[in-house]
Amino acid sequence: MTDTTLHRILLISGPAGAGRSTAINALEDIGFEAIDNLPMPLLERVLGGEPLGHPLAIGIDTRTRGFAVPELLALLDKPEYQHVELVYLDCSMETLLRRFNETRRRHPVAPTETPEVGIRRERDMLIDLRVAADILIDTSSLSPHDLKAEIGRLFDQTSGERMAISVQSFSYKRGTPQGVDMIFDCRFLRNPHWDNSLRERTGLDQMVVNYVEADPLFDPFMTRLYDMCDLLLPAYQNEGKAYFSIGLGCSGGKHRSVTVAENLAKTLAENGWQVSIRHRELERHSVNLTSKGTAS
Repeated sequence: MTDTTLHRILLISGPAGAGRSTAINALEDIGFEAIDNLPMPLLERVLGGEPLGHPLAIGIDTRTRGFAVPELLALLDKPEYQHVELVYLDCSMETLLRRFNETRRRHPVAPTETPEVGIRRERDMLIDLRVAADILIDTSSLSPHDLKAEIGRLFDQTSGERMAISVQSFSYKRGTPQGVDMIFDCRFLRNPHWDNSLRERTGLDQMVVNYVEADPLFDPFMTRLYDMCDLLLPAYQNEGKAYFSIGLGCSGGKHRSVTVAENLAKTLAENGWQVSIRHRELERHSVNLTSKGTAS
């Protein structure tokens, strides 16, 4: 393993039933030291301690003693912890409810109420943590075996597979996302916000795509962006990185950055890279995230 790999720290979180325990066990199988449900008062001590000589995975969720999303995000925002990667396992409401009903488990957030009440309450509690995640894994359609395979694909640097790429759009008004390796500012492109017929649409809508792509700078910018990725991504992979994140930002994170992110993700996937795509601001507003062409 490279030195960077040995010092890697993953913080694993997400709603109950989404597969956090399975993910932690899978990470342990590929060489990570694993600590589950580490009490919050001890977390900073572990993060700031001496490297263990192995990559580290720490499980933390609403059952963790002292758990509080604002305090956790404030901790991860400290400069000395920028190397810590927040991995969030998510799952659809329907799938979580089915899993709880099948196992007849009580929900940890609502032990005396129905699982549905607990699931909704927990999802509301964790929304800001989900948005801040460096790596988002949707387990809705994954079996435990599939999830273990996905964890291996993303984090096992001995597997010989290609580096996994995350492409995400965001709004500069809400700050840059944590853990992004490269960021590109898309605010120079013409802004659909000022067209009343497009303002309420998103970069997933073909009308907005056409508007943004009509900017004379769009094609030259995308060509140079593709060329830069072609040059740099293989080099980062050769350095031992298993995961690489690219951020595209604009004013509201709704139009221009979404259009550029979709284009970039599609091209990278066509060129053989394993690509996932996120639209941070659209996720916050529960926009239909069916992409035009992507990535996986």
